[in-house]
Amino acid sequence: MYRLSRIRFLFPIGLFIAFFLDGSFSKVFANQFFSFPYTMVSQLVLLWLVLAYFFEADIKIPLYGFAVIVGALTDLYYAGVFGLFIVLYPLMVWVTKTLAGLFNENFFNTMIIFFIDVCVFQLLNYWAYLIIGIAHVNFGSFLLYTLAPTLALNLVYFVLLYWPINTLFTKALSKKRS
Repeated sequence: MYRLSRIRFLFPIGLFIAFFLDGSFSKVFANQFFSFPYTMVSQLVLLWLVLAYFFEADIKIPLYGFAVIVGALTDLYYAGVFGLFIVLYPLMVWVTKTLAGLFNENFFNTMIIFFIDVCVFQLLNYWAYLIIGIAHVNFGSFLLYTLAPTLALNLVYFVLLYWPINTLFTKALSKKRS
């Protein structure tokens, strides 16, 4: 069903735009996002993946495959080597699918699931970088100066983009190709 729907065009284009905007917002708003001691990490790619899961209806987008691809692109573009994101994005798709089975589908519950996804994503990222010696900040500072601002930024993204993305998916799903 996926290959016969307009979602096959909408989803990858939206994912690319989210990937591009994550990096662009970090560059353009660097003074606001990375104002010592605070750090806000834009997670539009994660938002797109989570909302796509909830809005895909009966289409069943191959989210794991796209998550691996965007994870590889993120790793190669930002780090130059395969690393953490190639594993974290598919893991977040799995976490989303698992949590979605525990909640009724509505705006508030979707926001809670996205909130949990961002927390898990950032915590795993922090722990991985702590283990390999890149992160040198204690856990309390991470929670206060990185996780809290990141959650605030991404919840604003969620509230602002939930309905426009829902509208995009609804329109794409209502006009299936024969």
